[in-house]
Amino acid sequence: MKTCLVVDDSRVIRKVARRVLEDIGFEIAEAADGMEALAWCRAAMPDAVLLDWNMPVMNGIEFLRQLRNEPGGDTPTVVFCTVICMSTERIIVVDAVADAFAAKFAEAGLL
Repeated sequence: MKTCLVVDDSRVIRKVARRVLEDIGFEIAEAADGMEALAWCRAAMPDAVLLDWNMPVMNGIEFLRQLRNEPGGDTPTVVFCTVICMSTERIIVVDAVADAFAAKFAEAGLL
């Protein structure tokens, strides 16, 4: 079974994402911030990461930059899922080597 790490500081968002992703066959792990997510990835690299932008401790962009420098860190498909959806932010995400960008609550079909 493929694994997806859901990284969001909102427990409610993580719970909703878990339900959606489990329904399509993913095994789910959760992290509340980028630092926690990076530790999880170092222990067991997931197949996919659903990633929030604004989080305490370490934000999504910094997590992604560090992830891509980890051994095997280029393997997971990373989808930013955030309420921030301006074009400038999308450019930053692409520069950080994300695979996709989805606005929360608006593009559930992308998952």
